[in-house]
Amino acid sequence: MNQLEFNKILKKIDYCFLPIQVGSNIDDWLAVGRLINKYSEKDVESILKDQKYSFSIKEYDEKLYIRIRDKKEDVIFHIPKISRIHWVLFLLTIFTTLLAGAIMEGVLIFNNPYGILRGVPFSVTLMLILGTHEFGHYFYAQKHNVEATLPYFLPAPPFLFLIGTFGAFIKIKSPIYNKEALLQIGAAGPIAGFIIAVPALLIGLKLSTVIEKVNITKGIVLGDSILMKFFTWIFYPSLLETQDIMLHPIAFAGWIGLLVTMLNLLPVGQLDGGHVAYAMFGKKKNFIEKLTFATLIPLSFISLNWLFWGILIFFLMRSAKHPPIEDINISLSSSNKRIGYICIVIFILCFIPAPFKI
Repeated sequence: MNQLEFNKILKKIDYCFLPIQVGSNIDDWLAVGRLINKYSEKDVESILKDQKYSFSIKEYDEKLYIRIRDKKEDVIFHIPKISRIHWVLFLLTIFTTLLAGAIMEGVLIFNNPYGILRGVPFSVTLMLILGTHEFGHYFYAQKHNVEATLPYFLPAPPFLFLIGTFGAFIKIKSPIYNKEALLQIGAAGPIAGFIIAVPALLIGLKLSTVIEKVNITKGIVLGDSILMKFFTWIFYPSLLETQDIMLHPIAFAGWIGLLVTMLNLLPVGQLDGGHVAYAMFGKKKNFIEKLTFATLIPLSFISLNWLFWGILIFFLMRSAKHPPIEDINISLSSSNKRIGYICIVIFILCFIPAPFKI
């Protein structure tokens, strides 16, 4: 639907509805206004139902919110052309994560170049988790007619950054006017990534080995989330205080997936958790954001990781404010609220007080 078609629809209801503000996400149009004289919401609905478009009507605070879109857009999923930069970054990230996985396995790449293949379990698992996370965002952006790019994967030298990648992201290229769309697009990534990370962690823990702590000379000790403690108890119920688990690369990738999910669900800025918090709590999100930053201060005494992440998030997100959502004051449906609560539960399950220790 283009603007001309949208204006024609508004003209059909102009005797009973006065638009105050309009906006669009590509073919998804929104009109905010008020009813005229004695007319009701049902009068508007009786006119719109005879059109070839799908629509929804909500009333809040004496204003009427009318959303209209092409019916065909509800079922079509656009398959985009993959650009060269996407391919280059994707292939580079595969290489750097393969290299990272091989180094974790003790391979001396310069002496044994073919040993890079030992990094396959780690690389495939991590790329699958990151890719699923970002395609969750992308799919729901398409569903709500929000223009978005395919995922950009970010390679990183494993000699400087252990896991060989800085992660991945998609770029939203059009405004999001609908809080339902904002919630679903924001929540889809963490939920999708979590669904892949959990079985990866389970499979990896099954393949991991128990070692005596006295045999550990140096390395990184990973912190435990509630979920990690629970799964460890399931697979290793007789683990002694003098023992530890040497994670299989698949388990380590799963652990990284849960950590990424937890960090993304922080209710700050335009992180995924920020989108979810804004859709669920509206303007109260500003207070939640400040409370989150305040909480990072005591957490920094437990682990310096939080100090680093807090500073990084502050500088990256300090100017990243949400554009206004037209229906921000309208309550979410019960099903959408459940999505938000699921994100909160996932955050709690994945939360790690002290992620890394040397």
